[in-house]
Amino acid sequence: MRSDACDIQRAVLRRLLTEGARTAFGHDHSITASMTAEQFAAAVPVRDYDASRPYIDRVLAGQSDVLRPGRTLRFAKSSGTTSDRSKYIPVTRESLRESHLRGMYDVAAMYAAMRPSTRVFDGKTLTLGGSLSTVGGITSGDLSALALDGSSRLGDMIRTPRRSTALMENFDDKAAAICRECTLERVTSFAGVPSWNLVLMRRILEYTGRSNLLEVWPDLELFVHGGMGFAPYRAAYAQLLPDASFAYMETYNASEGFFAMADDLSRDDMLLMPDYGAYYEFRSRSGDVCPLCGVRSGERYALIITSCNGLWRYDTGDVVEFTSTDPYRIRLAGRTRQFINAFGEELAADNAEKALSAACRATGASVGEYTAAPIYMSLSSCGAHEWAIEFLQAPPSLDEFASALDSELRRLNSDYDAKRTTALGRPVVRSLPRGTFIGWLHSCGKNKVPHLCNDRTIIESLQAPDRRHKN
Repeated sequence: MRSDACDIQRAVLRRLLTEGARTAFGHDHSITASMTAEQFAAAVPVRDYDASRPYIDRVLAGQSDVLRPGRTLRFAKSSGTTSDRSKYIPVTRESLRESHLRGMYDVAAMYAAMRPSTRVFDGKTLTLGGSLSTVGGITSGDLSALALDGSSRLGDMIRTPRRSTALMENFDDKAAAICRECTLERVTSFAGVPSWNLVLMRRILEYTGRSNLLEVWPDLELFVHGGMGFAPYRAAYAQLLPDASFAYMETYNASEGFFAMADDLSRDDMLLMPDYGAYYEFRSRSGDVCPLCGVRSGERYALIITSCNGLWRYDTGDVVEFTSTDPYRIRLAGRTRQFINAFGEELAADNAEKALSAACRATGASVGEYTAAPIYMSLSSCGAHEWAIEFLQAPPSLDEFASALDSELRRLNSDYDAKRTTALGRPVVRSLPRGTFIGWLHSCGKNKVPHLCNDRTIIESLQAPDRRHKN
C-alpha cells in the first residue's frame, strides 16, 4: 500500500469502470471497462452535488443500477447545497465494508503498530454515534450511525454505550444515558468529532463530579478524532486529559469515504489510503486535474473522487496538501469555498447570505459589509459564531437581529440546527463603526472581505485600532 499506491489506484479505477459500465450513469457517459484514466477523464466531467443530484434522486426513489449495480439503501445526510437544506450521499454495502468499516479496523491496527505496548484493547471504545431514520426502505442519517448500524454485532463487545443508546436521536437523552452506562465501564479510548465529544465529556465530569477524564477512566489512552480541525480544541482537551502521553490520532473519514489516517503520532499529517474503493484525482490551483501519481509534495489540491459508493469524479469541496509522496501523506487544508465548520455545522456562504437577508427583513436593518468566524469552545462554555457587521441601517436591537439570524440559519441548515442543541450557542452579533472594513481592506491590500472564515484571524484583526478607517 505504501510502495505501490499508484498501481493500486489504477486497479481500483479498472474495477470501478467495470462495474460502472453496467449502470445508467455509465451508459449516459459511455463508460467501458477498457477505458484508460485519460479517456475516463475526457468522458466524465468533474461534478459537485448539484450536478450529481439527478442521479442521486433516482437512487433515493428506489431505482436500481443508476450509479452502482443494484440498489443503494443507505445515505449519509449532511448539510445542504444552495438549494437544499440537506444533501444525501450514497453509502453502499461495498463502501461501508471496504472504506468506512475497514478504516476503523485499520485505525486499531495502525495504533497497535505505533504503540506495541498499548492496553487499549483491554477495555472498550466509547463512540458517541448519531441517529438514523428509515422511510420506504431507505435509511438516512449521520455517517457514524450508518457505520455503527452496519458493523458486526461482535463489535458491541468492545464498544460502549449499547447500540440502542448510541443511536438515540435526542442528544440530551443520549448524553444522560451514556453518563449512566459508560462511567461504570473500563473505557480505554473514545472516537468521534472533537466538538461533540467535548460537550459529552463536560457532561461526564458534571455527572461524576470529577475534575478530568483520567479520574473517571484511569486507563484512557487514545482519542481518535476527525471531521474538523483539532487545533482550536487542543487546549480544552489538555484540561480534560492532563497526561502528556495521551494519544490523539487523526482520521479523514468523510461521508464520501474514509480517505486517510495518522500513521505516526509525532506528525500532524495522515497516510492516504489508496485501496479503500476510491479513485483519487486532484485539481491544482491552476485548474489542472491529475491522478495520484501526478501530485507534488508541498502543493495544495481540491480532492475529486470516484468511488464504490456511486460518486463519479465528485468534487468533495475539500482541499488537501501533500506533505509527502513517498509514501503519500496529506494534511487537510480547508474547503474550496468560504465556510465555517468549527463544530461540524458546515455553514456555507449561501446560508449566511440568506439568513442575513431574513434578519434584515425581520428587524428593518440593512447590512453594508460583514464577516463571521467561530468563537471556540472551552471546557466551561459552548462555542458560537461571531458576526462582525457594518450596518447601513442598524436594527433596533442587536439581540433581536441575532435571534432572527439564528432562526433562519437553523431553518436553512440541518447540521447547524443539530449543533445548536449541543455544541453551539446563539450567534454573537457586533456592530462595527462605519469605515471599519474599508480601512481593513486598505491596510491589507485586499479588495474583498471574506464573509465566512474558519478561524479568527480576520475578525480579530478588525478589532485592532490601527485597522479602523474613519469616514
